[in-house]
This record gives sequence, structure tokens and C-alpha cells, in this order.
Amino acid sequence: MADRMPTLCAPGIEAYAEAHTTAEPPHFARLAGETIAFSRDAQMMVGPLEGRFLKMLVAMIRPKHVLEIGTFTGYSSLSMAEALPSGGKVTTLDISEEHAAIARKHHAAAGLADRIEVVVAPALDSLAELPGPFDLVFIDADKGNYLNYYEGVLPKLSEHGFIAVDNVLWSGQVLDPAPKQRDTLAMKAFNDFVASDPRVECVMLTIRDGVTLVRRR
Repeated sequence: MADRMPTLCAPGIEAYAEAHTTAEPPHFARLAGETIAFSRDAQMMVGPLEGRFLKMLVAMIRPKHVLEIGTFTGYSSLSMAEALPSGGKVTTLDISEEHAAIARKHHAAAGLADRIEVVVAPALDSLAELPGPFDLVFIDADKGNYLNYYEGVLPKLSEHGFIAVDNVLWSGQVLDPAPKQRDTLAMKAFNDFVASDPRVECVMLTIRDGVTLVRRR
């Protein structure tokens, strides 16, 4: 995919992994193409490999209610909605009506609009109003608020719920011992907090830009 986030793998490894992963349906390529044409930030899409990972995660967990924080143009919410069990729902939060319009269009084109609700408002405001419980939460929004989102959703997880957090490796910049970029500082602080949080257990995966899976102890 064009405009992808710089890979942390050895050259060719991510492409090899993608080639050995079940292909996504054609409507994802159409969504990706429109996103690349629309935005300089197209690398914010999770992309084919992580998209298939999210679908597989949903297929394993069988969540009734998925919460996504950070819709962008709808690639990840569409990936998760594909594997929802009967009666399942994805609620996805974004602050941009422009992003939401693209997402809704492609959700409908894929025949999955009835499984996905796009809420346009500041995510922390929406979180305060959503009662839960959530069986799966995917956090992929502004990095400075990651800890706030985490604290907002942790009490609302279902008994066997999971949180998946994207971009935890932040293109490798988390290895910088003295970062100056605000988002890098935020990601390092978030990662350290979760790893030492006695309420949860977690595992950090090196898929694409890093995904941490979290569940309550």
C-alpha cells in the first residue's frame, strides 16, 4: 500500500507477511485509494496486515460490543465489523465529520453500515456518555490522550474484555532515551504506565507500528 508507515521489520518482511495472509475483500483497496487521494496522513490507516489481524482478533473474542477510539476513514472499524457475531456492533469515535463521511460511505458500500455506528464528537466526551460494557476496545487516536482513553475504558470493559492499543512502537522512536517530540514522550509514558499497572496484564506485539493487548487481571 502506498504511503504506509515506515516498517520496523527487515526490508521485505512485512510484504512477505502480507503476502502470506488471507487477502482482504476488494472494498478495502477502494477505501485505501480514496484515503490516499484525500489525505497526506494516509499512513494512519491500519493497512492490510493489521486489518486482517483485527478481524482475526474479533473472530476469536466474539465481542458483542466493540469500541474504537479514532475512526479516521473507517478501515479498522470495517475490518472488525466483518467478523462480528450476530447482533454485534462497533461504535467508533472521531472528531472529524469529514473523516466520518468517508467512513460511513465505505461502511455502506461493504454492506456493513448496520453493524457500525460512527459518533462525531470529542472522544473523551463520548466516552463519558457511553455506558459499556465493551468486549473489545481499539485505541488509535491522538497520542497525548492515550492514557485518558485507557483510564476511561478500563472500568467499562466486560469481564473478559480486551483493549488493543495501536502505534505503541511509534516508528521506533520509543527507543530514544531523551525524546523531544510531544507524541513520542506521550507514547513512552503510556507504555511504561501500562506495563507497570497492577490492574492489568499486557503483551506488546511488533505487528506494523506495534499493538499492545491489555486485559484486566
